[in-house]
Amino acid sequence: MKNIILYDVSLRDGSHAIAHQLTADQISTYARGAEESNLYAIEVGHGNGLGASSLLVGESKITDEVMLKTAKEQLVNTKLGIHLISGFATINKDLKNAIDYGVDIVRVASHSTEADVTQRHIGYVRERDKQAYGLLMNANMTTPEILLQEAYKMQTYGAQAIVILDSSGSFLPSDVEKRIKLLVENLSVPIGFHAHNNLGLSVYNSIAALEAGASIIDASINGFGAGAGNTPLEVLVGVLTKYDGYNTGVDLYKILDLADIARLRIVKSPVVITPLSIVGGLASVFSAFSGKIKTISSKYGVDPRDVFFELGKEKVIGGQEDKIVEVVIRLHKCLEENKI
Repeated sequence: MKNIILYDVSLRDGSHAIAHQLTADQISTYARGAEESNLYAIEVGHGNGLGASSLLVGESKITDEVMLKTAKEQLVNTKLGIHLISGFATINKDLKNAIDYGVDIVRVASHSTEADVTQRHIGYVRERDKQAYGLLMNANMTTPEILLQEAYKMQTYGAQAIVILDSSGSFLPSDVEKRIKLLVENLSVPIGFHAHNNLGLSVYNSIAALEAGASIIDASINGFGAGAGNTPLEVLVGVLTKYDGYNTGVDLYKILDLADIARLRIVKSPVVITPLSIVGGLASVFSAFSGKIKTISSKYGVDPRDVFFELGKEKVIGGQEDKIVEVVIRLHKCLEENKI
């Protein structure tokens, strides 16, 4: 029986789905239920991670300090995790305080070809004797071989696990299998996978990752997350009960109860696969861009599907939201010129 970690990103990636407006009461309620469900860890914070609250990517309703302290109060055995992107969070202003608030796991993330920027943060986390994971976002934007090179860098920096993120929900199971197998065979730390559901494959891809040797799978209650959402945690737990050989340690009934609670108390509207999120998966564009693309495209009379595909061609990533406006204006000018 292989022990696997189901890492719950509901209170972080789910924040994208409600414009980062999680309340202290919602966090407290969910953290209590996660503890009762015997989840290994929950991740808490702004959708883009620690220190990311801003006009550019959206302002959180409450501060990182309130979010983390509120969650920590409800946790005994379940660990408290955070997502950190070096462009948003600094060591002295953000990370030091987060660890002081009781964070157990720091998942330091970078674009899939830019692992170099994670070295100082990973090193600091290890100095503070906390768990450090290395996350490679937008794993679809590079080759499996380069992904391995970047993951190896994170391992040498001190990362105790490597997780690859299908940030746009564009992978097929074969894509997942190829990458996970390569990392498992060549690295000495546990490997994890984070799926988005743009093409309806998040559970399938998560199982493919496990079958290829992954031992950490990210998931979110009700699929609560950016765009078409993440791997639905309660569905994944249920599916894994039908597989021999995997032990999650999660209480099935409690996680089903938590899914009901979250649906009533946190998830304001169901996270579903929309036609536009399918396009996002096909274009390999960050799921959380959907809202901004629809709003700006409507203002200029541009087809949002064209915007997605143009952003995909330019390999635009999270944090580059200003590129949406540039692309929309360029497409608008082309439309106007064709009318002349």
